[in-house]
Amino acid sequence: MMQVDFYQLTHDPAEKILTLLAQKTLDSGRRLLVVSANEEQLSAVSEALWSGPADSFLAHDFAGSPRETTQPILLNDTPTNHNGAAFIALADGAWRDEATSFDRAFYLFGRDDIDMARATWRKLGEDGDIARKFWKQDGGRWVEGP
Repeated sequence: MMQVDFYQLTHDPAEKILTLLAQKTLDSGRRLLVVSANEEQLSAVSEALWSGPADSFLAHDFAGSPRETTQPILLNDTPTNHNGAAFIALADGAWRDEATSFDRAFYLFGRDDIDMARATWRKLGEDGDIARKFWKQDGGRWVEGP
């Protein structure tokens, strides 16, 4: 069963959360595709991955590089899966239906994207092959919602 994790960003920026999700993805032996149409956001994600959680480097590159197929974490402006990732992170608050072709999707959204997230939650709930979880920040940690 495919799983979509909804992360409502209320305190921390997407790049901070993505370093944690990327580390957990790598720890599970999987690859991650990070998608954002915002070039500045992708650059911020790249910078955050350089220092990673606990100041550890998380190997990554941008789509279009000669090494894109070998990267454990690939940053792209589209959900094109050049690195064979099993997991996808949608970092810019925009849902993309291509995410359902991955084993797991992390959908990060902020206050401005709540309506889209709600509509996506309802739409994905109609598919019996998709499990959904909602995560919110409670102080400095993430807890399963509503």
